[in-house]
Amino acid sequence: MKRVLFLLSITLLISCNDSKSNIDFITAVSGYYWFNSDESIKITFEENEMRVKWRGKENIKPLKVNDSTFYIQEMNEKFIFVLQPKVHIKLAAKREHKGKAYVFNKMLASQKTPTAYFLNKEYKKALEGYLAIQEKDSLDKAIDYRTLSSYGYQLITEKKYEEAIELLKINTQLHAKNTSTYNSLANAYLRNKDTVNAIKTYTKALSIHPENTTSKRALKRITKK
Repeated sequence: MKRVLFLLSITLLISCNDSKSNIDFITAVSGYYWFNSDESIKITFEENEMRVKWRGKENIKPLKVNDSTFYIQEMNEKFIFVLQPKVHIKLAAKREHKGKAYVFNKMLASQKTPTAYFLNKEYKKALEGYLAIQEKDSLDKAIDYRTLSSYGYQLITEKKYEEAIELLKINTQLHAKNTSTYNSLANAYLRNKDTVNAIKTYTKALSIHPENTTSKRALKRITKK
């Protein structure tokens, strides 16, 4: 009931405000914002009306509350655009935030998330981005070896073997002492019919942990052929 009343109040506010934004505001706020260490929010405009791209949702249409505030129904949050001293988005305070302030800084035109670099096949820059995240916070979910391995296996399932290999190579560089990252990479090599590099990678895993049964079994299976 409370949410319904909130939405109704927002709708009434919208009816009193022009949904279009002025050109100076559009120029200032258009672009990408850091949502977290490896995700972004994209702000664009169509016929002077704001559009938001976030987590795969391409064409979110926010409700304009006033010249600087927009309600995003998909997030159940109000974006407040702050232009000085640097352009950023802050979330309007609400009880669910428990007093925590949420701020999303605008990205420089030259900046991309590590995943964006990876998808653009800029693998060196992707690695540099992930390493920067790791240096700042080694527990960040974006660099968790299981997260990257899962994405790697998704690429294998899609038969994107070269991309899978590049991603799983990054995973071994981020987690050089974790043998499971090498096993995943070796599996990608095998699926790509690269037995030589698969053997090298399983051997590398065994050099780190000689009792790794997965690597042992795989090597035995390969070398028997």
